Amino acid sequence: MNSGRLYKLQHFIPWTRKKIYYLIVISAIPTTLYYFFELKWLAIPWVPVALVGTATAFIAGFRNTQTYNRLWEARQIWGAIVNNSRAWGIMVKDMVRDTDATNEKALHQDLIYRHFAWLTALRFQLRESRGWENVKTKSYNREYLRYYTVPEWEADLSDELKEYMDDDERKNILKKKNKAAQILALQSTRLRSLNEQGKINDLNYVEMQALLKELYDQQGKNERIKNFPYPRQFASINVMFVYLLSMVLPLGFLSEFSKIGAGCVWLTIPVSVVVGWVFFTLEQIGESTENPFEGSANDVPITSMSRAIEIDLRDMLGEDNLPEPLVANSNHILM
Repeated sequence: MNSGRLYKLQHFIPWTRKKIYYLIVISAIPTTLYYFFELKWLAIPWVPVALVGTATAFIAGFRNTQTYNRLWEARQIWGAIVNNSRAWGIMVKDMVRDTDATNEKALHQDLIYRHFAWLTALRFQLRESRGWENVKTKSYNREYLRYYTVPEWEADLSDELKEYMDDDERKNILKKKNKAAQILALQSTRLRSLNEQGKINDLNYVEMQALLKELYDQQGKNERIKNFPYPRQFASINVMFVYLLSMVLPLGFLSEFSKIGAGCVWLTIPVSVVVGWVFFTLEQIGESTENPFEGSANDVPITSMSRAIEIDLRDMLGEDNLPEPLVANSNHILM
């Protein structure tokens, strides 16, 4: 997530520079042929260009609206995870009881640390790459990775879980396909055991199991967004329309600028580049928004949100040595 006021121009222009080069070439070729080789038939009426532009604007607007909705839904899901994590913390502290204060504190730490393990496994799973994602496959996105790092790509899940789980649990979890789901299953098993030992009464046991179900629901919603891409037919037609518009724009502008004077046809190049750049930029912005967990600079900041949850729950446990909140880097990117 970019937490700055605006993207800096020195970041934004290089991100779209290949499209600018393409637009310069695609507008310079017909302009040169028209001016030097007298190929007047290249100039077409403005009406078909306007029709293509209208259709492109419509589909680009539709795509950006839908991809923003995917991003906003992901942010709402993680907002719910934050709230339910805090609820889990107070339930553990107030509903899990033991006659021995030391044992009680150990039980609280066990349940809350296992929740940290769930958050860790979930964010690692969400940052795994999918075939339709763009951050590693598109060259302009790979170049932008030099402005930030993705913690889940730099670290190892096994090492991250060492702080939150004992070795036997950790080794067992690492064998599972859906590690986050299995950690919640371990939580459920632990709650049942505590209920059978009389350390959680029946009413509180039902309440805590209901909260685990909420966490399962939120994990499933995350997985739905992660594993179901923005429909490829809409993504494909958006790209096709933008490229089609970029090819007919210079032909329409040739017709319009030739009415002013022969030398004015050279205005076709800069004007076509500017107009085409607007549409290509809209297309790239939609593309960079459609997968909110892929590791792009526009992701939902699940790493920093997980750290914030950890700070809150460790504070509930009464720990003094709390981890520091994650902050945006010098380029205002917060992961």
